[in-house]
Amino acid sequence: MASVPFHYIDLRTFCYATEDEKRVTEALQYYLPEEFEVDRAESEGHYGDRIVVLSARVETADDMRNVLRRVAELDGVDRFLDELDQRVDENCSLFLSLDKQAAFNGDAAVGDGITLRAKVEAYPAKKAAAVENAREAIEGVRDDEY
Repeated sequence: MASVPFHYIDLRTFCYATEDEKRVTEALQYYLPEEFEVDRAESEGHYGDRIVVLSARVETADDMRNVLRRVAELDGVDRFLDELDQRVDENCSLFLSLDKQAAFNGDAAVGDGITLRAKVEAYPAKKAAAVENAREAIEGVRDDEY
């Protein structure tokens, strides 16, 4: 099985006072491997309202493949692949915002609510190499090569 060209993948979302924390956790877990631990940190909003930050860092190749499979299921994944040059920064980090409500409903969609940040392996560490590695990984997962 081919290696995954990422150092890690971070997923993060916020659970606001008006949301059910269990449901928000389920939405985040949609992108994670089964029984993957979600970190929880409580914070306070500007007006004193409770905000819970839910996050997870995926670092093993098998777990990253699981996350990438979900990303490859995105409605409009081809558009996402076309935008990779704008989604990878000069530090070889890939950014994607995912729809929290869609994830809760069992669908992968670009939208608001869940932030994905992935550190792409690239040697030399140049943006162009990172974009190409990310493209190959996502296409490879989509085509079952990984």
